[in-house]
Amino acid sequence: MLEKTAKIVVTGAGGFIGGALISHLSNQGYTNLRAADIKPFSQWYQINSKADNKQLDLKEKEACYSVCENADYIFNLAADMGGMGFIEHNKALCMLSSLVNTHMLMAAEHHKAKRFFFSSSACVYAAYKQTDAHVTALKEEDAYPAMAEDGYGWEKLFSERMCRHFDEDYGLVCRVARYHNVYGPLGTYDGGREKAPAAICRKVIEAQMNKTGQIEIWGDGEQTRSFMYIDDCLKGTLDIMNSNIKYPINLGSSELVTINQLVDIVEEIAGIKLKRNYNLSAPKGVRGRNSDNTLIKKELNWEPSIALKDGMRKTYEWIYEQMADASNALKFA
Repeated sequence: MLEKTAKIVVTGAGGFIGGALISHLSNQGYTNLRAADIKPFSQWYQINSKADNKQLDLKEKEACYSVCENADYIFNLAADMGGMGFIEHNKALCMLSSLVNTHMLMAAEHHKAKRFFFSSSACVYAAYKQTDAHVTALKEEDAYPAMAEDGYGWEKLFSERMCRHFDEDYGLVCRVARYHNVYGPLGTYDGGREKAPAAICRKVIEAQMNKTGQIEIWGDGEQTRSFMYIDDCLKGTLDIMNSNIKYPINLGSSELVTINQLVDIVEEIAGIKLKRNYNLSAPKGVRGRNSDNTLIKKELNWEPSIALKDGMRKTYEWIYEQMADASNALKFA
């Protein structure tokens, strides 16, 4: 287990998952936390006053060496990413995140860190295995022969290999989790980087507030996904970091739903029924994707299990509060 006084570094700490991880560690009594992100502090989703917070561009080698100084455990969650609308139109930007992980690995090895965690993605999986909405859940070996998501997926797959070789060649203990669609409160819900759960919550709330009675859905709504609530993500991340699992492993819910079913859930939470307008030219991603959790159940005797309806209710309520506050602020401006 991570020692409570160990120096723990979390990169991407101004983002959704990184911010939640720093807060969780602080709440659990970890006292020597360093948080880093490229964004100005005013743009961090969560900022913990008990952490040593750094605004750094981790694509730069010197920044990585600085943030990893005296580090015992490193969680590298830093990456340029977002929902499908972002990654389909920013492939080069996504690929540049390979600089972050490369320099972070070099810095971790230089400073003799005890362990290094890399947050990979289900986008590493071969596209030809995800062409059917009734997808067979993806096993870890389905990443090869490689045909990852253009840009973002290839960066993640390359960085997985870097972790493997730093472990083999330099003895840096690396752990890699392939995240599947993480969602929850205190995350992005507008601006173009949001993922489907938050985007649909926002669209339903907009329809309520504006009384339009309509919602736009990207694609035909029959594409399938699984979505993991942030609390499951945090538990899985820490358990994998503490484990003896030397290979990349799925970290995601196995509760498969269509996008139409996801809209059904949010409509039920909101107590509303909307006319659905399907934008068939919008970014849609793969046709179907789900997490096979056989390996994580075998290794950890656990899998993400928070029901989508429960997690979406908390997410919806938080987004509604943010949007209502913003609307009220405009009225009285």
